[in-house]
Amino acid sequence: MVLLGEIFPDFTADTQLGTIKLHEWLGDSWGILFSHPNDFTPVCTTELARVAKLMPEFKRLGVKVIALSCNSVESHRKWIKDIQSYGEITDEEFPYPIIEDQTRKLATSLGMLDPAEIDNRTGLPMSARAVFIIDPVKKMRLSILYPATTGRNFDEIIRVIESLQLTEKYKVATPVDWKKGGDVMIDPSVSDSEAKASYNDIKTVMLPSGKTYLRIVPQPIDA
Repeated sequence: MVLLGEIFPDFTADTQLGTIKLHEWLGDSWGILFSHPNDFTPVCTTELARVAKLMPEFKRLGVKVIALSCNSVESHRKWIKDIQSYGEITDEEFPYPIIEDQTRKLATSLGMLDPAEIDNRTGLPMSARAVFIIDPVKKMRLSILYPATTGRNFDEIIRVIESLQLTEKYKVATPVDWKKGGDVMIDPSVSDSEAKASYNDIKTVMLPSGKTYLRIVPQPIDA
């Protein structure tokens, strides 16, 4: 199991686009590794189609995407035709790789298996709907685990990446329901004098405690 801030494990895996060594494949990019329970299933088909449609957004953010399930490469290749049909994806080549993990070695080591979801053919647990965000120095920056019955919101994943990239560059934090372009909060580690030197338009919210930790500023425009 990988913890936030730890180096994400490197591994070599087969995909429908060939063999991939994760760290080498990522290079200096941000990365998303996400798993799904099974090929040829309804929710998974909608998810992988949505990610394919969002690839221009991921590319804009400098993010590489890779999927994983406990199915074979041959299964992935056949299923991709259904994903493309459902998502009305006209590109001949699917835009991101899908890892084969029939042995469940990767899913086990990364804590992706869902003991409540069993493959009827093999009697083995299937991979859950895990999402990992990996930064350019290969540290894990986000980990979310969804149950098999709940499809993911990949717009939220993009929002998180935008927040991570912004807060890497500036000493700010993004508040609840923040979206790119919205106001941000000055990080508590920044003193009032430092904040005034960096920002012209600071709104400090007065609170019953008398503490001035809620300092709101517009999102830096060059982010």
